[in-house]
Order: sequence, then structure tokens, then C-alpha cells
Amino acid sequence: MFIKYLKFVLTRLLGTGVDTLVLWIFSDFIFSSSYFGRNIISPTISFEAAVICNFFCSYYWIWKNNTDKRGKKSFLFKFAVFNLSAILGFLIKMGFLLLFEAIFGWDVVVCNLVALLISGLLNFGFDILIFKKPKTKTN
Repeated sequence: MFIKYLKFVLTRLLGTGVDTLVLWIFSDFIFSSSYFGRNIISPTISFEAAVICNFFCSYYWIWKNNTDKRGKKSFLFKFAVFNLSAILGFLIKMGFLLLFEAIFGWDVVVCNLVALLISGLLNFGFDILIFKKPKTKTN
């Protein structure tokens, strides 16, 4: 399980890189003249790009022996649940970030790092549930 957690951390770092790169491209080159595009649409697109990257890494690398290869429907269902868990993880992170800032008065970057540690552990737990080994039918 420790190896899976290390893979999880590596893929989330990759997802953070994807998020940052996509955000930069969209906010500086595509929606640079629009406040809404730069501050709402660009981060939404970059977040979803990171979710897609993280899902593919989880599905095909971290949990490859646990995924059910029955087809498109199973894949899409797992992606939908994964996406919802990523959104929930993000909301949890934001809640802790705001809580730590209110209680301790720490800088937002410090609050974000501590909140990421907590939400990261919860997200790993979500991954375990999403990618649990499918039950096989026994006769």
C-alpha cells in the first residue's frame, strides 16, 4: 500500500503541473482579456485537465490490477465518481485552508500546504474506494 501511496503522490504532483500549465495557457493566451475567462473559466478547465490526468494515472498505473476492464460503461462510471471525489477533495481542502487562516492567521500558501496534506490523505482514501478490486462471480 505504501508503494501505491507514493505513486498517488507522484501522479498528484504531475496533475498539479498539468493544472498550472493549462491555467497559464488559458489565462494568459486564450482568455487574457476577460476577467471571467481568466479567473473562472481558465481555472475550471485547468482543474478538469488535472482531474483527467490523475484519473488516467490512477486507472492505468496505480490501480491497474484493480480496474475492471469490462468496457466503456465501467470506465466512464469510475471517471464520474473520481471527478466527484476530486471536487469534494477540493472543497475539503478549501475548507481547511480557510479554517487554518481564520484560526492561526497563517499565510495562504502555508494554509494551502497543510490543507493539501489533509485533503490528500482523504483523496487517497477515495481512490481506494473507487478502485477497489471488483468482486468476481464464483460458482
